[in-house]
Amino acid sequence: MKIFRRPVWMTLMLFSLMIFACVTINIYFPAEQVETVAGEIVDEIRGQQPGKEKSLDNEKSNLFNKTFFAFVAPVAIAAEPLTVSNPGIRMLKQQMKTRYTQMRPFYQKGILRESNSGYVSLGNTAGLRLKEQRNLKNLVAAENNDRRKLYGEIGKAMKIDPSQVDRIGEIFAKEWQKPVR
Repeated sequence: MKIFRRPVWMTLMLFSLMIFACVTINIYFPAEQVETVAGEIVDEIRGQQPGKEKSLDNEKSNLFNKTFFAFVAPVAIAAEPLTVSNPGIRMLKQQMKTRYTQMRPFYQKGILRESNSGYVSLGNTAGLRLKEQRNLKNLVAAENNDRRKLYGEIGKAMKIDPSQVDRIGEIFAKEWQKPVR
């Protein structure tokens, strides 16, 4: 009986080790896709690239093509460029685009800066009158509020865990920090 105890004990230990070793939590974060979306959105807000709206006919023919080729040649389908858009994102982009025209001179003077977290911060406002300082603070507060909402909406649209929204902001920060043209 002692001869069988050791193999049974070892088998149970190995089996329990395999069960516990297989439990891993892997949170996927699509950094490359977020970088692509960030570049497109920042360029659109800053007026460097016009927004591309798809027509309904184009979407229907694209759906037909996808369905047809999915059955005929599933291996030949390449990844389509990622576009993230919903009514909330479009509204936020429009608001930010309008506000950017007011903020641009302050960026060029160095009064406004882009932080590494993806939000706007105030620099030295000593040369501004009190009314201008107040208006600029309101613009910055509204911009940061819209950016927070934008990052959350992008996270929802891309099915990213809400705890990862700060990472989306950090990726956007790299795009925002590119020189204002």
